[in-house]
Amino acid sequence: MSRALQLGRYLRCISASSLSKANLHCPPLLHLIDQSSISSSSSPTHSCNRFLSNQPSLYIRNFSSSTSPSTSETNCNNRNEEETQKIAQEISAELLKQEDNDDSSLPLNKRLDLHFSDLNTQTPNHLLLQVLNLSPDAARTTVLGFHQWISSRPGFQHTDQTYSYLVDYFGRKKDFKIINEILIDGRGIIGTKTLESFVNRLVRAGRDTQAVSFFDKMETEYGLVRNRKSLKIVVSNLCENGFANSAEKMVKNLAHEFFPDESTCEMLIKGWCVDGKLDQAKRLAGEIHRGGFQLGTSAYNSILDCVCKLCRKKDNFRLQSEAEKILVEMDYAGVPRNVETFNILINNFCKIRRTEESVKLFERMGEWGCSPNAETYLLLIKSLYQAARIGEGDEMIDKMKSAGFGSGLDRKAYFGFIKVLCGIERIDHAMKVFAKMKADGFVPGIKSYELLIEKLCSHGQTHRANHLSSEAKLKGILVDPKVYTLDPRFTKKPKVEKTAVKKRETLPEKMARKRKTLKKINLSFVKKPKKMMRRAY
Repeated sequence: MSRALQLGRYLRCISASSLSKANLHCPPLLHLIDQSSISSSSSPTHSCNRFLSNQPSLYIRNFSSSTSPSTSETNCNNRNEEETQKIAQEISAELLKQEDNDDSSLPLNKRLDLHFSDLNTQTPNHLLLQVLNLSPDAARTTVLGFHQWISSRPGFQHTDQTYSYLVDYFGRKKDFKIINEILIDGRGIIGTKTLESFVNRLVRAGRDTQAVSFFDKMETEYGLVRNRKSLKIVVSNLCENGFANSAEKMVKNLAHEFFPDESTCEMLIKGWCVDGKLDQAKRLAGEIHRGGFQLGTSAYNSILDCVCKLCRKKDNFRLQSEAEKILVEMDYAGVPRNVETFNILINNFCKIRRTEESVKLFERMGEWGCSPNAETYLLLIKSLYQAARIGEGDEMIDKMKSAGFGSGLDRKAYFGFIKVLCGIERIDHAMKVFAKMKADGFVPGIKSYELLIEKLCSHGQTHRANHLSSEAKLKGILVDPKVYTLDPRFTKKPKVEKTAVKKRETLPEKMARKRKTLKKINLSFVKKPKKMMRRAY
């Protein structure tokens, strides 16, 4: 007998025995199939079934019942993330210790060596970011000491990303002197991410002139490449924060070196619109058009957003008519509308509480060949909740998930829904959305717990607030204890017994009382009949 026949008999025996055991101990296979595994085409089981489509169904069942390697990989990644988070919390606790305590008598690097001698630095970027985010109140010298300690760990190498984390951390504190030393220390390693972080922090701190001068000297002092890409980073940060005047001067001064293209011109128009200067934006748009450039959809969207914001400030009733003028100009110029155009209109209509117009725009997006994205759904859900249309808001969440934008429903989005519902005093539905967030696999943050506990206490539901507080403690979320005041609208008012107050008689009541007493007096003189009179037979 050949080897192939022996192998075939052996496989048939194994498969038959496995099927008999499965029928004895397992329910029918149809009830165990997950619908998500059927719809997803990227899973390894799907590719395996597609590869074995010409084989007998016996082998397909054996392969589909086996565990996929992706689940084990995700579990391993989750464990690594949990371990990294615990280590980051412990390191943050060491950084936040006061210097006058007995535990912090040793220097920081020795304490870290003592407690974290076996630290695994396979994911240093993630660990460094978590430690910096968990210790916002740490001193400058402490953070620099931690930076030196983790740099000396075996296997750790600084990258452009790690330096950007440090720049962001000290930029939040507006400590640009130490950032200058960090940039000099990272010369040759830092790149576009560090540049973007530093320029963003400078501009957000209101130092636009310093950001412009930094671009001129960054190649000689810090080793950063001075090209068109880095110019666009500086110009976009200036324009997004409303410093269009500085950005336009910078572009004009460097036009001989980097001639502006269409994207740079659209950035400048957006900068003037962010600053609220519509006439300057139209003036620049005219210059760009005369220069031979075609304005794109993003430039018209910036002008449309500026027009809507100005109408909201001055006259809400003119918003629709003024927005239609910009849309007509777009159609006349042959510029198509996109999803961002509808998002701007829906957002501004929602801001002035015209939810019905927003819903109609959402339904008519298909007429212009546009389909809504995650931002569109989030705007509408918040607007529906704000208008107390709770059922429609829940339906929109289901539509968002069925449309394939369930990834947009993250912890931040759910917190926005809870905040809106608490603002309109719908605390019961806010708790339902909170439960839905946990059911979707998102761990609530400290802001969600604090907001709900405060609202529950103000509504007089202290038992539910205590339950939430204990739940947060079990999850390791430290909610700061506060003194919560009870809203007087929800206080139980004591019942006040009504006392009889003597009222003044009106003239008709007085006359009726006199008639009644006179009738009684007159009847007292009438002869009463005898009660027992003998009847004559």
